[in-house]
Amino acid sequence: MQSPRTPQRRSQGERTDATRAALMSTARALFETRGFAATGTPEIVAAANVTRGALYHHFADKTELFHAVVRQVAQEVADEIAQGARRHKKPAAALLAGAQAYFAAMAAEGRARLLLLEAPVVLSAEQVMELSDLAGFQALQEGLQAALGDSKPAAPLRELSALLSAAFDRAALAIARGEPAAPYEQAVRLLISRLVPA
Repeated sequence: MQSPRTPQRRSQGERTDATRAALMSTARALFETRGFAATGTPEIVAAANVTRGALYHHFADKTELFHAVVRQVAQEVADEIAQGARRHKKPAAALLAGAQAYFAAMAAEGRARLLLLEAPVVLSAEQVMELSDLAGFQALQEGLQAALGDSKPAAPLRELSALLSAAFDRAALAIARGEPAAPYEQAVRLLISRLVPA
């Protein structure tokens, strides 16, 4: 007769990863619904079912936990933009698809609040710029460069990207508030058609 199998015990590394993941997913849900200021670390550890010591083992403080959460969110947005843009060979079409993917990604519950409203209040200017680069600014600049090619006179690429990025963020906030996306997508098509040579 076979003895019942004993469940395999998780390694220390697996337990550590699981604790970090639980803290981040719990904190993300609370930050999305309540905001950073209204979320306390006691609530986070209670909801994650971990100890306060576990929180401070992984993160120096609530701000560091928030930074880890918004970096994760920014990476999700970047991945969705890349997925939307890579289906198109022509640079102008890829640029438009990337913009539409950005709007769709930012319309997901909580993302606009975390990246565009909470992060600028909680994090340093350098950290916010790093998030912006990760969540689409860098891809936008590269897409514009490819679409503009060797246009004469040379476009001020970084500044143009910054202005477009600010417009995209404003649109993303409006869409996240419930405004229809179609008029913003139409406006982006109009903008890009004026910027990018046919």
